[in-house]
Amino acid sequence: MHNRYREEEKQETKLKNTIDGEAAPETAAPEATEVETEVSFPTKEEIEELTAEIKKLNDLYLRTLADAENYKKRINEERIRERKYGAQRIFEKMISVLDVFDQALNVETDDQKLKNFLIGFTMINKQLKEIAEEEGVKKIEALNQKFDPTYHHAMEVEYNEEKDDNIVLEVYQNGYTYKDRVLRPALVKVNKSKKEEDLNNE
Repeated sequence: MHNRYREEEKQETKLKNTIDGEAAPETAAPEATEVETEVSFPTKEEIEELTAEIKKLNDLYLRTLADAENYKKRINEERIRERKYGAQRIFEKMISVLDVFDQALNVETDDQKLKNFLIGFTMINKQLKEIAEEEGVKKIEALNQKFDPTYHHAMEVEYNEEKDDNIVLEVYQNGYTYKDRVLRPALVKVNKSKKEEDLNNE
């Protein structure tokens, strides 16, 4: 009797396990899939081409940078020159006015009214020259000076044995400088011996 109950209990347990197994079947874990990736390395020729291209672009960059710096420097220099020599054109015209005053003041007259006018002209001429000098305009010293083609323009030559060669004998028109520039060279007569003239002609 005892054995029969025991047998029945075993069968029930087996049946229950079978039912439970069908109700909740074990799910198999998904199999891992391997993805194969191909890694390609550049060839020697491709590396050389890329290196050459990088070098070319780097050279272009450096040239462009240098051009930009030179342009900036040139613009700054032009601005400095413009500020420094901004009044040059005005003084180029002004020295012609000074010439007129100098010529007028050299006129000799006995007319008292004209003399009074000349006194006024002398004051104006003096003031103009002072203003010009304060701004950097200077008269070129030429008479009895050694001829310098930078500042003097020879209009005529003459030989004076009492003077050294290449000495300015006479000034036809005064010359002027503005700061470190020549506004107008002085027009002069230069002392030159006959012997030196012949050598120059040869």
